[in-house]
Amino acid sequence: MTDAATVLAAGAVATAEAIAEGQTSARAVVETTLARIAAANDRLHAFIAVTADEARAEADMLDAVQAFGQRRGPLHGVPVAVKDIIDVAGQRTRAGSLTRDHLPAAGSDAWCVARLRAAGAIVVGKTHTVEYAFGGWGTNPVAGTPVNPHDAATHRVPGGSSSGTGVAVGAGLVPIGFGTDTGGSVRLPAAWCGTVGHKTSMGLISRAGVVPLALHFDTIGPLARTVRDAAVMSQVLLGSDPADPSTEGAPGLDLVSGLEAGVRGLTLGVLAIDPDIAVDPAVAASFSAAVAALEKAGARLMPVSLPEGLATYAQLCGELMMVEGAHHHGALARETPCRLGGWAARRIGGGFDIPATRYFAGVEARRQRMAAANAFLADNGIDALILPTTPVPAVPVAQVDEAGTPGIFTRFANYLEWCGVSVPVATTSAGLPVGFQVVTPRFRDALALRIARSVEQSAGGPLALPA
Repeated sequence: MTDAATVLAAGAVATAEAIAEGQTSARAVVETTLARIAAANDRLHAFIAVTADEARAEADMLDAVQAFGQRRGPLHGVPVAVKDIIDVAGQRTRAGSLTRDHLPAAGSDAWCVARLRAAGAIVVGKTHTVEYAFGGWGTNPVAGTPVNPHDAATHRVPGGSSSGTGVAVGAGLVPIGFGTDTGGSVRLPAAWCGTVGHKTSMGLISRAGVVPLALHFDTIGPLARTVRDAAVMSQVLLGSDPADPSTEGAPGLDLVSGLEAGVRGLTLGVLAIDPDIAVDPAVAASFSAAVAALEKAGARLMPVSLPEGLATYAQLCGELMMVEGAHHHGALARETPCRLGGWAARRIGGGFDIPATRYFAGVEARRQRMAAANAFLADNGIDALILPTTPVPAVPVAQVDEAGTPGIFTRFANYLEWCGVSVPVATTSAGLPVGFQVVTPRFRDALALRIARSVEQSAGGPLALPA
């Protein structure tokens, strides 16, 4: 038998393969995972709830199924963490907020959770999030801010809003977990916690059973140890769902079989950064090294600028997001006394200050900008865009400017309905992860993951887990 801790460190696919080959068992994997969570969660604050009894029972059932020669799917026996804006049957969905503590437990799993269970994954708990998923730093003054696992001395931001999942995967507590991405909320924690994050194309995965923030931008995606893990997790989540009209007509994609095809012959646009956005020298150096590796691997590189600057896309996305956030949760921001955290209340309540005429003008102008951006890529023969995921490594929580926009390099992909993958490429001299971002047009997720896999290979494989 192989030690369960060893296979878990290798990732979700490796864990499932080890269980399939009888090297370990689903029960052993779950027990190891629960022990890790018990040992580390008081310090890391990744999980808000741990479903230990349910996970053990599920593991025992899966081991019994395998004993009869059957397997649930490609993630048979793999532990998964679920961001606490996603419904898990029998658990309350708190969305990081005291305002939902009175609600009953969810009666059923969200679509995405049900799909992952059908593939054999085992839910081991729910992870912390920014209140109502509205914030990119990962801070939450109400429920607590998870601790970035790559600095034991200083409490640094984990990235948000999928903060707890980023920490859980980045610390090696679980190999995969759910995030959601409205303006960068999968990719930011992936970059700062040293994991792979896949912001799926709009309409690729149903959001039924997920607390909404802004349905024009909300997407679901994995945080994972490896690009292959992310691809396999996303693959099993695909499918049209009548409960989410955005998935109507979504294509069937193969996200896995082409991962090792490399980048030879691809044209990659090195996206220009707005001149007034400062990029940390360590981030810039790591990005340049990864770009050089892609060129060496056969990619053609082309410096490009989109029709709008990154700051413009970020501002446009943020404005529409605020209005939709106010529509869904605005009553909470107007309560007296207000039970929302201060910045969550400001972000959600700020949508009331934007007139309806301006909002609808913004929605119409967005369609034009989307068409222009897609035409730009097609006219120039650009297969994908590449850029850093964040301008800076994870900053100390004490230095966070909550009025700032940490997703300045990520929001444009949400605004344009595109796909984005963040993959770790290096660490700074202080041991902080640096993320590299690949962005492709809508539904070209397989290509984005393929390029990210090439980046991962050139960087020497997945980032080492923190000690």
